[in-house]
Amino acid sequence: MFAPTREQARQFFFETWRRYRAGRPLEGLQQTALPLLLLHPEYHPLLDRPEHYLHKNWLPDEGALNPFLHLSLHLAVQEQLAIDQPRGIRALFDKLRARLGEEHDALHALVECLGETMWQAQRATAPPDEHLYLECVSRRLAA
Repeated sequence: MFAPTREQARQFFFETWRRYRAGRPLEGLQQTALPLLLLHPEYHPLLDRPEHYLHKNWLPDEGALNPFLHLSLHLAVQEQLAIDQPRGIRALFDKLRARLGEEHDALHALVECLGETMWQAQRATAPPDEHLYLECVSRRLAA
């Protein structure tokens, strides 16, 4: 399993954006990442300045949302949907999309649930619990 460092993950997004802006072909996972970057124009100025943002900290107690964490969770959700893992996530997503009317809103619901699941796993020093994740998504669907 590939476990990039924080800087490697950020470099991946910077490089994807740089290639896109230069009109160069994207490779592998960059092709999946680009549509996510395009969904978030608020991050484009930051992606244009890797020298400034490669090592920046976004601290939760300051109320700051880490854009790289957000994009990474988006990428993880895209991969989950592509392979329907955890099993049933694709069907839940389709229902969310139909209920919310916007694909991006449905993706953000999954991103938020995945982030919450990862946070719970980190607090418990345990692997992520896919049942808690699916329950969170189901609650979003019922809300």
